[in-house]
Amino acid sequence: MLKGFKDFIMKGNVLDLAVAVIIGTAFTAVVNAMVSAVLMPFISGLVGSPNFDSFAVVNLNGNAIQFGVLLTAVVNFLLVAATVYFVIVLPMNKMIERRNRRMGIVPAQSVDPQIALLTEIRDELVSQRPSA
Repeated sequence: MLKGFKDFIMKGNVLDLAVAVIIGTAFTAVVNAMVSAVLMPFISGLVGSPNFDSFAVVNLNGNAIQFGVLLTAVVNFLLVAATVYFVIVLPMNKMIERRNRRMGIVPAQSVDPQIALLTEIRDELVSQRPSA
C-alpha cells in the first residue's frame, strides 16, 4: 500500500504540479503588486476612482445590488490576465523562439485534421477514376 503511494508521489507530473503551484503562489504577489500598485492607480487617474464598487448600484426593496463590484472584479481579472500574458507568456515565447532559431529547431507544420482527411478523400477519388 505504501509502495503504491510512494510511486504515485514520485511520478514526475505530481512533482511538476507541486512546483508549479508553489511558484504560482509565490508569483501571485508579483502580479498583484503590478495590478494594485501600477495598473489600478493608472486607471484611477483616468476615470477618477480606483474601483467601480459604487458604480451602478440599484436598490431593490432595501437591498443594494452592486453591479460595480462585479465590474471591479472583471477589470481586476482582465488586468491580472494581461499582466501574466505580457510579463510572462509573451517574453517566454519570444525567448523560446529565439533559442529554437539559434539551435536550428524548426517548428513542425501542423496540418488541420479536416484538411488531411479531405486530401486523403481527394487522392482516393483520383486513384479510382478510370484511366482514359
